Amino acid sequence: MAIPAPLVWPETLEDTRAQMQARLGRLVEPATLDVYAEIALRINQLKREKNAIILGHNYMEPALYHSVPDYVGDSLGLARIAAQTTTDIVVFCGVGFMAETAKILNPSRKVLLPSAKAGCSLAAGITADDVRALKARHPGAPVVTYVNTYADVKALSDYCCTSGNAGAVVKHLLAEGHQRVIFAPDEYLARNTAAELGLGFVLSTPGCEEIERALPGPVLIGWTARCEVHEKFTVEDIARVRRDFPDVTVLAHPECSPEVITAADFSGSTSQMIDFVRRQERPRYLLLTECAMGDNIAAENPGRELLRLCSLRCPHMAEITLLDTLTSLELERYECILAPDLIEAARLPIERMISLG
Repeated sequence: MAIPAPLVWPETLEDTRAQMQARLGRLVEPATLDVYAEIALRINQLKREKNAIILGHNYMEPALYHSVPDYVGDSLGLARIAAQTTTDIVVFCGVGFMAETAKILNPSRKVLLPSAKAGCSLAAGITADDVRALKARHPGAPVVTYVNTYADVKALSDYCCTSGNAGAVVKHLLAEGHQRVIFAPDEYLARNTAAELGLGFVLSTPGCEEIERALPGPVLIGWTARCEVHEKFTVEDIARVRRDFPDVTVLAHPECSPEVITAADFSGSTSQMIDFVRRQERPRYLLLTECAMGDNIAAENPGRELLRLCSLRCPHMAEITLLDTLTSLELERYECILAPDLIEAARLPIERMISLG
């Protein structure tokens, strides 16, 4: 995969302030913008001095997203980009499992996470022991784990997937002849993937084996964890917005409930939603995902009308700030360290996924 050219940021305070004003003037007060500009300029100077690269996830706060990352995108896309660059330091502005994935694909590089508190409730929703129990309850079923998992869970998996390629990974396993596929940890992503592919679905809970045996054809076996942000969106939210804005196009992340996905106009990963807004000319848009991303898209696309009706921020993503990023780079702190054998085991399901394209 050829990586895109890195983003280029101004090299003077005056130009940094002007660019941030142009992008963030509707979101940030002038006095605050002055402070942000000074921090951003120092970060960009330090990147050059320390031969570092900064990766910014789509859910980062606008002040960070629009001032310092060399690349922006979803977690796996950024990790793959990091694997093809040559800097000494990788600063991952995201959450813990993202830094781990970058480290797995870049074992010889120093990978930094700007905040030690940036976890993920979904990744914490399944453990290595849970995966072992799933395998024991459903012997012979291959294990697909969402990239939103920690390294010890990936290490016990056959394939990883993202929200954008979950269907392709499951279809590949079905084509190999598997009738049962374990898909964890996100319950809603599993249900939505099963619905997309026309598969039976069962949650892996005590006693589910009898239900599973009764289902004809291939079956996707899910787990009980959900994203604490996406599970809060409701069909009533969509209906309320449509009453006020009948011409709105609603985009929903596949970690939302199946009912929300059915009521929306489009469902896709963060990168797929961004591409939709860029390429599809619609009167207005509503994004049902972490709301910082809506602000970032609005700042990048001033000609697009994005409804500001989202108040759901991921508390873990919110731990990563512009100032945290500066401190992390200055002190080279919160390094992601994984054991070599864990890296090797966790790398295999990621590489299998990547090989599918």
